[in-house]
Amino acid sequence: QVQLQESGPGLLKPSQTLSCAASGFTFSSYTMSWYRQAPGKERELVAVISSAGGITNYADSVKGRFTISRDNAKNTLYLQMNSLKPEDTAVYYCKKAPGRLGIGSWGQGTQVTVSS
Repeated sequence: QVQLQESGPGLLKPSQTLSCAASGFTFSSYTMSWYRQAPGKERELVAVISSAGGITNYADSVKGRFTISRDNAKNTLYLQMNSLKPEDTAVYYCKKAPGRLGIGSWGQGTQVTVSS
């Protein structure tokens, strides 16, 4: 069974890193992403990283502040968040790209709260 388990504090320092521990699939073969969803808003893509980590893309709102990375030996995805702003407050989700069945897999989400 595919499992994605995010971890991180709900209230963050100005710089903090989220982690997503993956199991149940060949982690190194899949593109991985971080999404977030703020109250009353649609879930949005924050960052994406290719299977080997060589290609990354970011939402304009986080570009230059967030860094997505992965450690395939540890089956773990990371999101380093710098210069956090109140508008970064949301539930953050780790996501695995769809496989041959066209279905992606989501973590349970972890709350990130940034005060003014």
